[in-house]
Amino acid sequence: MTAAPGHGAVSGEAAAAHRVAVIGPHILDVLGRPVESIPAGQGSTRLTEIRVTAAGTAAGTGVDLAKLGNYVRSIGAVGTDLLADILIAALAAHGVDTSGLVPSATAQTSATILPIRPNGERPALHVPGATRLLRLEDIDLAGLAGFDAVLLGGPDALAGLSDADLTAVVAAAKNDGALVAVDVLHPGSERDFTRIGPALGGADWFWPNADQLLALTGRADLERAIADVLSLGTGGVAVTLGADGCLVTAGTSTDFTLTHIPAIAVDVVDTTGCGDGFDAGMLTGLLLGCDPVDAAWLGVACGALVATGLGSDAGLESLGQVLDFLRAASSGAADRIGARLPAKHRVPAGTAANSSGATSTVGASTSGIGTGERMA
Repeated sequence: MTAAPGHGAVSGEAAAAHRVAVIGPHILDVLGRPVESIPAGQGSTRLTEIRVTAAGTAAGTGVDLAKLGNYVRSIGAVGTDLLADILIAALAAHGVDTSGLVPSATAQTSATILPIRPNGERPALHVPGATRLLRLEDIDLAGLAGFDAVLLGGPDALAGLSDADLTAVVAAAKNDGALVAVDVLHPGSERDFTRIGPALGGADWFWPNADQLLALTGRADLERAIADVLSLGTGGVAVTLGADGCLVTAGTSTDFTLTHIPAIAVDVVDTTGCGDGFDAGMLTGLLLGCDPVDAAWLGVACGALVATGLGSDAGLESLGQVLDFLRAASSGAADRIGARLPAKHRVPAGTAANSSGATSTVGASTSGIGTGERMA
């Protein structure tokens, strides 16, 4: 595979921000809502909204990272079809550098059709496509130098990379001083855990949802499952809990504490991409120098905002908007995070734009963060 035509690095303010490489699944989502049932035969039904978005644990998180003010480079495999053109255009529209995407003529671009139910649930009709074709030689390991963070999204879906290859990617990023975080795409299995375990052992953070973590480790208890991950050498674990928020660790595999961050109530439209939003928020918080608990608060706020619109790029607009939204749930966390921004980017309390209207919690349901997975 050869490099896909890049849309160039973003310029201006974002060029001076933290630099993040996202490696893994790049999926085109086609979403429609509300879908109460699929019409029989050749019947039809009218929907309120249909959208197309860049999604997946790499692409979806990359868009959110860019919205939060980071420079982002996407690295992954796509097809040579119209779906790839649309996906690349969607990424570039948010300022994501797509020069790390590689095309393959042997598989279509990974894609999902998501009929969103009125309660925000999202059954998925998925084509794994080109995601699994990414190879180690397609990744410019030397080019990871200079990045502040690398997110290895969905290594369990990257069948073209062996466990040794995944470990090499993590090691290359760590050797260049990057913060390395890992998330997963599949529902989880002990076989996946064996394969990605060596890479996890070199990572700073692992961010699965609770169902994935239990399935990966074969445990029935989250604390024991977290200990299994930490015993590999992973620096920390944050587990998303859907409507219950998240758990974030501090300490070692034999002596660690868990802090619970509650979910933030919103009117849920669609839970697609809530986990990606969490990843983007927590990573941004860590890059700003926040402690893991405040970073997790930022992740929870981003995940909640994503749930207020259709698609993985919905709801979340900017870091200032997220901090204003977070302030209603934890003013202390919002103020501490805001204090770490350069002076010219700080937003006085209560003044950040929030055109999504997502701060209302009256009669709201609670957002789910990382509540679903795809088979890729």
